[in-house]
Amino acid sequence: MIKRSRPKYLNKHSIQTLQQGLEEYYEINFSITDPRELPPEFAQILLAHDVTHVVLGCDTNMYDEIKLLPLSFWTSDFKFGDYLNTRKDPKIRPAIDIMYHDLIKQHGVLWLYCSILFILPRLLPEVIIIWFKTRSTRKYYPFFDYDSLLKRSLLEIRQEFNLLPLIKYSHLD
Repeated sequence: MIKRSRPKYLNKHSIQTLQQGLEEYYEINFSITDPRELPPEFAQILLAHDVTHVVLGCDTNMYDEIKLLPLSFWTSDFKFGDYLNTRKDPKIRPAIDIMYHDLIKQHGVLWLYCSILFILPRLLPEVIIIWFKTRSTRKYYPFFDYDSLLKRSLLEIRQEFNLLPLIKYSHLD
């Protein structure tokens, strides 16, 4: 049996640039909608979400997908109120729906909701620990305005915004 190696961007000490990590993300997640092929105003939230996967070292499994939302609220300048506003925005709402439909297309409705119910009890303790770890966070990474970070290494970004303690996987593991 061939074991797939973990993407480099998941490694908390990755020296890939954010741009390289994003390219790797799209290469291995070929079944998701690539926002770079959509109109910019529509793709903005999808791209920011994908960048967040890379910056925070989160995979696309359901566990990490569920963890990603609160983690992004607590570590980026995109807060819960911003999320609620994007859900109401007629230009952005369809982009959010694409993420949902990609999950449905990939796994099915029953899988989606059953996996959420199965994962939440396992995830809750980690989310609480992350919440405590992020309470002292004062410098938030830019959720939408990440362009200045694209040429910087993930390790440098994670150090600057104190994200390393929140990322599990290390090449040392």
